[in-house]
Amino acid sequence: MMQAQLNKEGYQPTRVADAQAAIQVLEKTDQHLILTDLNLPGMSGLELLKKVHTDYPATAVVVMTAFGTVQSAVEAMKSGAYDYILKPILPFELKALVSRALDHYRLIEEVQILRKSLDQKYGFEHIIGSSQALLDALDRAMRVAATDATILIQGETGTGKELIAKAIHQQSPRSARPFAAINCAAIPRELLESELFGYLKGSFTGALTHKRGKVEAVEGGTLLLDEIGEMPLELQVRILRLIQEKEIEKVGATAPTKVDVRILAATHRNLAAMVQQGTFREDLYYRLLVVPVEIPPLRDRVGDIPELVEFFFSKCKLKYRRPDLTLPASLLPCFTNYNWPGNVRQLENVVERIVLLTRTPEITPDILPEFLRVNPAAGPHAPLPEEGVSLQAVERDLILRTLAKFDGNQTQTAHYLGLSRRTLTYRLKKHKIEPGSFKEQRHATG
Repeated sequence: MMQAQLNKEGYQPTRVADAQAAIQVLEKTDQHLILTDLNLPGMSGLELLKKVHTDYPATAVVVMTAFGTVQSAVEAMKSGAYDYILKPILPFELKALVSRALDHYRLIEEVQILRKSLDQKYGFEHIIGSSQALLDALDRAMRVAATDATILIQGETGTGKELIAKAIHQQSPRSARPFAAINCAAIPRELLESELFGYLKGSFTGALTHKRGKVEAVEGGTLLLDEIGEMPLELQVRILRLIQEKEIEKVGATAPTKVDVRILAATHRNLAAMVQQGTFREDLYYRLLVVPVEIPPLRDRVGDIPELVEFFFSKCKLKYRRPDLTLPASLLPCFTNYNWPGNVRQLENVVERIVLLTRTPEITPDILPEFLRVNPAAGPHAPLPEEGVSLQAVERDLILRTLAKFDGNQTQTAHYLGLSRRTLTYRLKKHKIEPGSFKEQRHATG
């Protein structure tokens, strides 16, 4: 009867006689929903529920019985049942129940897809760059990501400190829990305490309700204290207590609250110098310094600039619906000759501006910002080459020139280009550069 009703509603139900047959179906095909009686021959409906909950957690299970008790209902719900219902089930009840249960399944599926996309977006493997300095920083961050160690991420403004923090969170056991960042420099000192720790109703004028702070909001997850060097001294002692004792005290509270939060910190300031000046607590500095991660500035990873330009250019073309816009490889030296004081963030903003302002199908030198049109190798007003060349050709030529400069020494070549030996070896194979071929090119490229 139920099968006929579900067919009428447009579903495709599979009917089986017992739990063992249900397991055989599950092993062969994905099932979004199981409706099972509690009393079954052999394995009971409750045992089936427990197995499905363990082996097929995305499948919703509804338990039915004609002999319901509070105890059996509680046990079913504790074992992971989506719902528990007494027979007989009227047609309209069945329709509503199945609809709700399948919506639940779709929601779980969407969350999994979203979480996977976040992992892909913020995972270490998607951080662009192959310079040795960057790889060293990523290697250190990856090795401690799975722990609960406090990490201090240091680097100039715009180097991607928050991106590294998100990657650490995504690779940690806390990835299913929230991640939040709070910029200590962007919030007024008088508000930072309540933003971090929350407050109780009536604790000050205007506190009309209880408010959870950022620390409580990411319970079980990760909190990044960005620009921690700007945090007032009186709050630094409370952060130290949070890290060491895992507890906070809300504004207006008389007792502390226990929390489970991993703390990451980031700064562009020299905290060691601030300790000497008395503007940063020494005990907090050494507590944060359990695992320091230093992100190199973009000027120290020039070899990564062409790849970053290509990535941001593709991203902006998609964002602004300019699929046919092209960036000649002959313009890439303009990007690599600049020292980028604002680092990766500045580079991304410049590429976005170029895409927005370009009206022609191809980016031309005149659309570049003035500071990029200066070519230190040929003088500030030297014209850029008009002929287009491929990015692959530019990279191959650069490798050949550098090999020639160091008489074929691959270690020195890799160091000069900001690459690891392994990456250089890969690119030599990619461009089919055989040992000794750089000598043949010396007169052509030198």
